[in-house]
Amino acid sequence: MGNDTFHLDTTRYSGRPPENRDILETACYDLLDQLGISYFRADHDPAMTIELCHEVEKVLGARICKNLFLCNRQKTDFYLLLIDGDKIFKTKYLSAQLGCSRLSFGEGESMEALLKVQPGSASVLALLHDGARKVHLIIDRSVLKQEYFACHPCKNTSTVAFETRELTEKLLPALGHIPTIVDLPEVEDA
Repeated sequence: MGNDTFHLDTTRYSGRPPENRDILETACYDLLDQLGISYFRADHDPAMTIELCHEVEKVLGARICKNLFLCNRQKTDFYLLLIDGDKIFKTKYLSAQLGCSRLSFGEGESMEALLKVQPGSASVLALLHDGARKVHLIIDRSVLKQEYFACHPCKNTSTVAFETRELTEKLLPALGHIPTIVDLPEVEDA
């Protein structure tokens, strides 16, 4: 996919934007600032694909993970999976590690109800809106091996990056979500 129509500000900014943003995005910056997490960011058109996110990665110098909103067949259990952007997601591997029936992609309406974000904007920062802890956080170990963690601040027109240790030591404890760590394969065996 080309980026002929994708506008990306090639400036890497430190900290929050000087102008007011959407209330959900502002809440993310407020949380990061309150926790003393140093972050940098890039602004861009909506990044709806991992290919567009790779363009943003070049500005940030940090990899962006995929954030997949999943649910069980009964739509009673919901999950947010953080996985390396280049990994191909196969539900059978995740379901086996979690010991549950096959998961599928959750509906946008459920995502908006539980995390207050629209499809394409889900990220670990959206767990700020899940005070009832209805969404289970799942992290593929490969994400935690990166020096920096990058995600959208509840809007896919900006991306923030900070040290991965800040994710595990400050952000997740503040959000009250204890992640389940999984090891998903790089490729499916033939």
